[in-house]
Amino acid sequence: MPQCDGGVGGRVDGCGKMGLGWTKESWWRRNGFMVYGCDDGNNLSEPESFVGCCDWFLFDWTGGETERCSSMNMFRTLINRRARRSLKTWGLEKAPTWMVWRPSLWSISHRLHTKEQASQLISESSSNLKPYIVHVAHPTGSSNDLLSYYQTFLPEESRMIYSYHTVFKGFAARLSPEEVKAMEKIPGFISARVQDVVSLYTTHSPYFLGLNYNMGLWKESNYGKGVIIGVIDSGIFPDHPSFSDEGMPPPPAKWKGKCQFNFKAGNNKLIGAKDFSRENGTPLDENGHGTHVASIAAGNFVPGANLFGNANGTTAGIAPLAHLAMYKIKTNAYSEIDIKMELNVLRAIDAAISDGVDVISLSVGCLTSDYLDDLIAIGAFKAIERGIFVCAAAGNEGPNIGTVANYAPLILTVGASTIDRKIRATVVLGNNLELDGESAFQRMDFTPMQLSLVYLGSTASNSFCILASLANIDVRGKVVLCETGRIGRIKTGQAFRKAGCAAVIFMNKELEGDTINLKAHFHPVVYISYADGLKVIAYINSTATPRASLSFKGTIIGDDRAPSVAYFSGRGPNPLSIGILKPDIIGPGVNIVAAWHVPVEKISTKCPFNMISGTSMATPHLSGIASLLKCAHPSWSPAMIKSAIMTTADPMNIVNNPIEDQTLQPANIFATGSGHVNAIEAIDPGLVYDIHPEEYIRYLFSLNYTNEQVNTIVSREVDGSNISGISDAELNYPSFGIFLRYTSQTYFRTVTNVGEDNSIYSVVIDSPLGINVSVEPSRLQFSKLNQKLTYKVTFSRSATVRLNSVGQGSLIWISAKYSVRSPIVVYIE
Repeated sequence: MPQCDGGVGGRVDGCGKMGLGWTKESWWRRNGFMVYGCDDGNNLSEPESFVGCCDWFLFDWTGGETERCSSMNMFRTLINRRARRSLKTWGLEKAPTWMVWRPSLWSISHRLHTKEQASQLISESSSNLKPYIVHVAHPTGSSNDLLSYYQTFLPEESRMIYSYHTVFKGFAARLSPEEVKAMEKIPGFISARVQDVVSLYTTHSPYFLGLNYNMGLWKESNYGKGVIIGVIDSGIFPDHPSFSDEGMPPPPAKWKGKCQFNFKAGNNKLIGAKDFSRENGTPLDENGHGTHVASIAAGNFVPGANLFGNANGTTAGIAPLAHLAMYKIKTNAYSEIDIKMELNVLRAIDAAISDGVDVISLSVGCLTSDYLDDLIAIGAFKAIERGIFVCAAAGNEGPNIGTVANYAPLILTVGASTIDRKIRATVVLGNNLELDGESAFQRMDFTPMQLSLVYLGSTASNSFCILASLANIDVRGKVVLCETGRIGRIKTGQAFRKAGCAAVIFMNKELEGDTINLKAHFHPVVYISYADGLKVIAYINSTATPRASLSFKGTIIGDDRAPSVAYFSGRGPNPLSIGILKPDIIGPGVNIVAAWHVPVEKISTKCPFNMISGTSMATPHLSGIASLLKCAHPSWSPAMIKSAIMTTADPMNIVNNPIEDQTLQPANIFATGSGHVNAIEAIDPGLVYDIHPEEYIRYLFSLNYTNEQVNTIVSREVDGSNISGISDAELNYPSFGIFLRYTSQTYFRTVTNVGEDNSIYSVVIDSPLGINVSVEPSRLQFSKLNQKLTYKVTFSRSATVRLNSVGQGSLIWISAKYSVRSPIVVYIE
């Protein structure tokens, strides 16, 4: 906890109200902040109060305009250091104007509140309650009522967060240190460990994207109220609290769908559910995938959500007041689909269009080499003709190039990235080397002693810990190192637990690199990166008696490498049209906690959640964001929404370094597309690139399709003799993909002003290496909203260009308020 002296104000006894002076910058710098734009502090507005002895700061930004702007200079860096958002992003220019900063919880340091919310937050803090994980002995006697037994340790029932039933007996609860001290005297008590809760949302991803209750994008878009998201997936579990209709209005009058369960289900949240996976089937989810992605897109607020007691808090979807309709097209949990399922997808899209959805979310996909075979693209064309936004997963076949799925230009193609939350577990080797990994299951009573460490990697098969390995070695009481792959990690963990193994360390394969893909084990299992795995192997080979211990540290927020591209995220280039950069965008898709159809622990609970990864998880994040934009801008076309998302995307991570991939090196443009979604900026992008559906037809004819073939794709009669084709690079797309030979190439783009009526934009070009890029005009001047202006871009090779290479850069239109960025990729032959 930072102290109050050293230039931040004098320390006082007790926790009373006191003034807080800002006479020095030294304290800020000592604590990792780069303060700039303020002199010795005299231009900083005086905070109204300081509550809680350096635990909470409450600032009042109600000073004059000059005073407020100068105060922002300091907080510009606080904001930029965490998420690099502009001041308008966080509402500092508007009410609400209260900001609470708690130094001990960096993750909420830039959240803004109304005065009432701030007061409530401080009030809750002053209660001195923290979440503890409590380990107790098994109750005596034959009673199976563990919950009642656990309640005997608590001062009141409402303190309970989560009760454990399987590997150990205990619970998570909100307690004060004094209450824990008193609990130690109760027979049966074993231990209690504080677990800091730093995430407002269990998924954390809404918060990571800058979504905050009653302010900013959520407030401006009314939480997506009235928008209908059609999710095409594996079905839904309708009774999950994430699909409660509390606070939900009735569906719009246009809605024609219905819920087709064989029992009474459906409400104002879940307004439609149909099954296309089998005849006379049910849209009930059989594997959890559909329930998970639906809750990410538009799940309602659910307090007390957690996974094994970790990251406890209130969970919510990205568009929590949007309506949901589920179209079940599969029963397996994988994102890839076969031909039969692809036919189901087309039927589902057709039904979604007829029912009246506004957004279609597809966490499914398949790799095709022809739009004639791409039934998702065929269905998507009919959707965008009706003004329906279509969002689909980039697939999980990365990190190799050319593995992107759903690459049709009319679809928003979504790759997966990490968030800044870690559920930390540390491996401590016998040579005292500490390696930070992650574990979804935090075994708080795990022995701190060093245990025997074994690696079954003498053969290629054994390194993956195949179950046959257990016949050749005694793993009882030992820590076993395994490589991921070959067989399911859940099954491996279960088998080794049954064999008496104390713990398992899973090391990534080389292609997985630093991407930790957690699974929900009920046994001490730690996941580490490939590089750290090699360090463990080197240590094992260096000693005759290798040993290791594990330390479980709970949820930690603030990974400064986030977001990074997940290893599995499908990569470009676009296999059919290299002039269309794919994926378009990346969003949260690694270790996402959301609703699940059954309890992960196979025990009774009203509110099951699970943590899984994939572009399947990233896609509903973007579907939800598109729904918020649709609500805020109902007249925008799907292409305008897509443009707003892409041109405001961020190519940098939260500490302003280039986004990395699983190798911890800067990710290339085929991994990131336009960059990581910046939800808050997307609602007000300044300029957008619009594309009329007829332009896609012109593009299809440029691919030398016949009239009959184009008719098949667009599902209506068109005559190519009256249509001039345009190449992929000529589409009015928010990115540039250029195949450049010896002669220069010129392309045109048209932008629509959706920002300020009188505005001037100047172009800034980051040219790919060896490429000359010129733009005419270099200045765009708008006099009214919705005005369209066209510019041309010419690409040519320089004398120093390297042949048979790929270059990447960007073209940015900048005004006094906006920055509109288009990525550039050039293939040099």
